Amino acid sequence: MSDQPLILGIETSCDETGVGLVRGTTLLANAVASSVDEHVRFGGVVPEVASRAHLEAMVPTLQRALAEAGASLDDVDAVAVTAGPGLAGALMVGVSAAKALAVALDKPLYGVNHLVGHVAAEQLENGPLTEPVVALLVSGGHTEILLVEDIATSATLLGQTLDDAAGEAFDKVARLIGLKYPGGPNIQRAAEEGDPAAIRFPRGLTSQRDLERHRYDFSFSGLKTAVARWVETAEREGRAVPVADVAAGFQEAVADVLTRKAVLACQERGISTMVLAGGVAANARLRDLTRERCAVAGIELRQPRFSLCTDNGAMIAALGAAVVERGLPPSSLDFASDSSLPVTQVLVG
Repeated sequence: MSDQPLILGIETSCDETGVGLVRGTTLLANAVASSVDEHVRFGGVVPEVASRAHLEAMVPTLQRALAEAGASLDDVDAVAVTAGPGLAGALMVGVSAAKALAVALDKPLYGVNHLVGHVAAEQLENGPLTEPVVALLVSGGHTEILLVEDIATSATLLGQTLDDAAGEAFDKVARLIGLKYPGGPNIQRAAEEGDPAAIRFPRGLTSQRDLERHRYDFSFSGLKTAVARWVETAEREGRAVPVADVAAGFQEAVADVLTRKAVLACQERGISTMVLAGGVAANARLRDLTRERCAVAGIELRQPRFSLCTDNGAMIAALGAAVVERGLPPSSLDFASDSSLPVTQVLVG
C-alpha cells in the first residue's frame, strides 16, 4: 500500500472547504470546514461569503487533514483540485491554493471535475469500481444520470434536470413550509413524522410522452409549484398546513422519480452496478428506496458513507489518485477554473 502515491485533494466549489489525503482507494484524511451557518440568514449560499470563508479556512483545514493522516507536506506526491463546476469565486480560491502548493512542493497538479469526484468518492468505501457503472448524481446544484466507463477519463451524460436540481427543490420547498435552510436535512427530519402517502405530489417527466422525449431527464419545478399551490390553498381555506405530511409527500415524489429513472438507465444500458452519489444522496429515504429498487432489479448498489456524500476534499483526492494511476499527464499551471465545466471533461489543463 505504501508504494502508492499520496494524493492531496482540495475542494472549494460551494460552501465547504475540503482537504483530503488518499493513497489509491484508501482514505487517510477527510477534513471539512463548512460555512453553511453563515448562509442560513440569507436562505441560500452567497458566493462572496463562501469565497471569503474558503480563504479563512484553507490553511487550518489543510493542517487538520495532515494531522489526521499523520503526514507532512513533504510526503505528498501530487495535488488534485476541483477545477469546476461550481461558484466562480469559490473555485478560484481552491485552484489558487492548489497551484501554490504544487509549485512550492514541486509536485504535479491535477485539475479535476467536481461531479466525477462525487462518483470517485465511492471507491474510498468499497474499493475500485467495476466499470462501466451508471451513477445517479444528486446534489444542490446538479441532478444527473451518468454512464461512467472509466472514472479517470470518461463520463457520459445520459440525463439531467431541465430546471431545478433536486437539492434546490428541497431548499425552496423548505421555505414554503416554514423550514430553515438547508432544506435537505430539515425536510428529512420533518418527513420522519409524516405520511408519504397522505399527499401525492406529481412526478415530473414520467408520462409515456415525456419518457419518449426525456427518458432519463428530470424536472422539479412543477413539483415545487404543486407544493406551493397546495400550501396556498390550505392557508386560504383556513386549514393548518401539515408540515410533516407535505415534507414526506414531497420527499417521496423526488425519491420516486430519481430511483425509477436511474434503474431504467441501468436496465436499458445493460449495466449491473449503480453508484448513488452527491450531497442529496445522504437523504435516508432516497438511499432506502434506491437500495430496494436495485435489489428487485438485480443491480448492485454502491454508495459512499454520509460524510463522503457532501462536498469534500477526499473525493477529489480519490479522483486524482485514479488519474495518476492511469498515467495521465498533469494539468498545466496556467489552467483556469471553469464554473460550468461539463461532466464529460474529467481532467482539465
